[in-house]
Amino acid sequence: MLRQVWFIGRKDIQYMLRERETLGWMFVMPVVFFFFIGTVTSNFGSRGGSQDRLALWSEGDTGFLGEQLEHRLKDRQFQVDKPQTQTEFQAADRRLLLPAGFTDSVLADRPVKLHFTRDEGGLGNDYDRVRVGRAVYTLLADVIVSGETGMPPTSATFARLDSLPRQLQLEVSMAGKRRQVPTGFEQAIPGTLVMFILSILTTSGAVLLFTDRRQGLLRRLAYTPIPRRAVVLGKWTGKMGIGAIQIAFGMLAGTVLFKMNWGPNLWMVALLLLAYAALTTTLGILLGSLARSEGQAVGIGVVATNVLAALGGCWWPIEITPRWMQKLQLFLPTGWAMHGLHELVSFGASPAAVLPHLFGMLAATLVLFLVAARLFRFE
Repeated sequence: MLRQVWFIGRKDIQYMLRERETLGWMFVMPVVFFFFIGTVTSNFGSRGGSQDRLALWSEGDTGFLGEQLEHRLKDRQFQVDKPQTQTEFQAADRRLLLPAGFTDSVLADRPVKLHFTRDEGGLGNDYDRVRVGRAVYTLLADVIVSGETGMPPTSATFARLDSLPRQLQLEVSMAGKRRQVPTGFEQAIPGTLVMFILSILTTSGAVLLFTDRRQGLLRRLAYTPIPRRAVVLGKWTGKMGIGAIQIAFGMLAGTVLFKMNWGPNLWMVALLLLAYAALTTTLGILLGSLARSEGQAVGIGVVATNVLAALGGCWWPIEITPRWMQKLQLFLPTGWAMHGLHELVSFGASPAAVLPHLFGMLAATLVLFLVAARLFRFE
């Protein structure tokens, strides 16, 4: 029986890998989605140590304090650019304008205004203003300290102050496990992979059954000595093989092309995705038996994929949604997969934390497979 199952499954894998549409949706479109969604959302949430470009402009000599401020801006994770023209300065997204004679005015105790502008508002604007403010205040503090100690405010004086031991130090550490919302490629790659697995194994799997039924292939199998359960299991094996190939390629492409870090428990990540693929493969077999036309199967598959992807957290981190959506996620197959992946990849949970997800998907696969096998139609 195993030889019969493998024969049917192997033929299905070979057939699907000859279809251009299947190859495109398996190997091309996921990478496109990885890049597009990951790039668009890469600036959401935490910066993760990345630098933002800041244009620094002055209409005259700012003196050595201008250079000191530039160093402090770089310490605040800004990449400081110095445009050559006023037009280039105005075209920048983040702009800091220093008045001419900046150093002379500060040392003479004259009021000095620095103008910071950011084209986009929101929390990002507030965050940038805090960073610029910290750079300015630390510079002002060093000017005050140099005056109190009787040392002239020069670059050498500031370098000496930096070398002195700090009387007050702040140590920052994570209070428990990391619960930072995943963004960028960390969200886009798992989410896209989960969505495309559902789309291909459910929709394409159901359509392939209709094609086999229309061409009489299933009727011919019914006339062979191959038992019914071997036929159903063989069809399931073929589609599961496609899912395994898609998972391997998606994880490899994410790692090589986009430097995706799958966390310390890569084997559990792969096992979780395989369990999810087994569930969606079974859903495809069931849909191919319940739907009455190819159009109906495609329509149901496409709508179900988009709805489950949106509600399951494939399109955006479920952690930013209302509480009712986060609870609803735990009742959806996409939600099981995404919640488990976030726990393993983004939050550093142990493999034991996702065992309920794994066993839940395997139990659902077994139940739905028994139903699909009973409803399986040869013609």
